[in-house]
Amino acid sequence: MPTRAPYSSAIRLVGFALGLSAMASEPECREWSVDGVTREALVYVPSPAASNAAPAVFVFHGHGGNMRHAARALPIHTLWPEALVVYMQGLPTPGRLADPEGKKAGWQNVPGVLGDRDLKFFDAVMATLRTTVRIDGKRVYATGHSNGGGFTYLLWAERPYVFAAFAPCAAATSLLAKLTPKPVLHVAGEKDTLVKFEWQQRTIDVLRRTNRCGGEGRPWGPHASLYASRADAPVVALIHPGGHELPAEAASSIVRFFQTCGGPPAVFR
Repeated sequence: MPTRAPYSSAIRLVGFALGLSAMASEPECREWSVDGVTREALVYVPSPAASNAAPAVFVFHGHGGNMRHAARALPIHTLWPEALVVYMQGLPTPGRLADPEGKKAGWQNVPGVLGDRDLKFFDAVMATLRTTVRIDGKRVYATGHSNGGGFTYLLWAERPYVFAAFAPCAAATSLLAKLTPKPVLHVAGEKDTLVKFEWQQRTIDVLRRTNRCGGEGRPWGPHASLYASRADAPVVALIHPGGHELPAEAASSIVRFFQTCGGPPAVFR
């Protein structure tokens, strides 16, 4: 299992204080300095987090997207207002499938590249939350679309101890051999020609083996099947008839899935 990354002295906050004033109905932009580079995220803090431990959800946009688009496409804070939600902003990143010159914002997809800048960014945000608000350490989740889904898989491989469950969307990863059993919902479009559907189907097949899921899936929601796990790490495959885009039911399905993971023993319904 990967070891906990040391907290670098090069990571510091820039004017960040999560107090009652930050607990608002809409996410607010916050800044961090990570190895001398200013990083941003939209942070929604529910008022109960001042006194009661709240679940936390990290959301990652796709390549060429941004944190504000992610907050609209996956509005977790409106569907689950009791959760603390962080919509993180990527930096210009060379893409594997598009934008090889790296003019658009994205995320590292394997460990060790780009100075691990995005893993360090996540560590900085998590360190801040642990010291400024009350979060439930058994209910921390990550989701992302496309390249953001790839980064979600990277977090699973490199920071598995942090998270209760994951929900990558329209994504694939080269890190499947490094994953340990965790509940996962994977969203895939049958007509996806960017992150090809056959790649994602193979990913789901490996996830079922990793999570010790046997037998046939049972209906779980719109376009979704649940595969029970002998390792208490079920796999939900949400396979919709569209392409690379997020289907209309993605956000509500992700929230429902996360609400059944972590905390008391999960009851998947």
